[in-house]
Amino acid sequence: MAERNRTVLISGASIAGPTLAYWLSKYGFDVTVVERAETIRGGGYPIDVRGTAVDVVERMGILRQLQAAHIHSQKITFYDPDGGIAGVIRPEELTGGEEGRDIELPRGRLTESLFDLTKRQSVRYWFKDSIATLNDDGSGVDVSFKSGRRSRFDIVIGADGLHSNTRRLVFGQEGPFNRYLGYCFNGFSIPNDLGLSHESVTYATPGRIAVLSASGDSDTLHAFLTFASERPPFSENHDADKQRKLTAEIFAGGGWEIPRLVKAMMESDDLYYDVVSQIHMPRWSAGRVALVGDSAFAPSFLSGQGSSLALVGAYILAGELASHEEHGEAFTAYEQIMRPFAEANQALAGRGATFLLPRTSEELEARNQALASLQSSDQENMPGDESRDVHSSLRLPDYAAALEAAAKRI
Repeated sequence: MAERNRTVLISGASIAGPTLAYWLSKYGFDVTVVERAETIRGGGYPIDVRGTAVDVVERMGILRQLQAAHIHSQKITFYDPDGGIAGVIRPEELTGGEEGRDIELPRGRLTESLFDLTKRQSVRYWFKDSIATLNDDGSGVDVSFKSGRRSRFDIVIGADGLHSNTRRLVFGQEGPFNRYLGYCFNGFSIPNDLGLSHESVTYATPGRIAVLSASGDSDTLHAFLTFASERPPFSENHDADKQRKLTAEIFAGGGWEIPRLVKAMMESDDLYYDVVSQIHMPRWSAGRVALVGDSAFAPSFLSGQGSSLALVGAYILAGELASHEEHGEAFTAYEQIMRPFAEANQALAGRGATFLLPRTSEELEARNQALASLQSSDQENMPGDESRDVHSSLRLPDYAAALEAAAKRI
């Protein structure tokens, strides 16, 4: 372990980045995180920490505080095009009795917890900056930043999301790795004028879906307008005003709360929009640069596993870097362990897509029939119910024990 105090640059301060920073710092690495935003990205919209990822946050010592932030969503109500109720699902009846193994919480609570952990260590953050160039000469990586700063690191890790800048600089343009799933979404917040609490409601017509989520008893709802499109109608740099107009045109004439939601989207100051895509790559590393989280294996929100994969991938990558003197061996081991788990979870996106986002009248009718059958059952056949086995299919290596044993042998 003579080289264990290596310098590492992590690009991205969302979920994978701070998790990786925490573990690497714990193992004795000198860690810097660069983030183009002014601070960590919070947000109150709900995310999930499931299965193996629960083991990660437990080992980080934050399981109880995340469980305390659990939203306890009581129901999801599905509306027909005419505004009638097609059915109701009660999420906590789908966890199979595994208390604490499926945590739904506001995204910001997770990112804040991860950030706080790293701030107690020697991790340094460079906010409002990003990588401009990377030059891997075999013995290190020279990095120049948009700010004009220059520095050299032993290892660089891209944890900068679906449209990863690090991936583009090292592996080329995103196109060959982006697997578009046929949908675009718009997320924004609105006042909770409907009095929703601990619940979500979804309204669907063929190819157009609106969702409102209440994370607890908040005065704010998290709204999503999602539509089907055979080809992605915009790139990551698409103009926001054009996106607003396109979405308004697609949802024109909609019933239920659609006119109000479209108006709110047009006026929103926190609109976040993107395509629904996955990232599939033949390898996750090149030389001294590697990728983790959505940068390497984005599963899309249709899988419900983006946050969990980010946590698990960061834990595995840090542990393998700590367990190997050679970065190449560490990257190989990381991929051998993580790839089967990542791909199995990516595959979940296809199982419930037509249920959650019906494209056609036939798919919408099939969804309604499934909902009707669930009303008189215990919901055991809910699409995605079998996914719990996939969520927990990876057993975490105990790197702390391995490092302790190695230290005793030296």
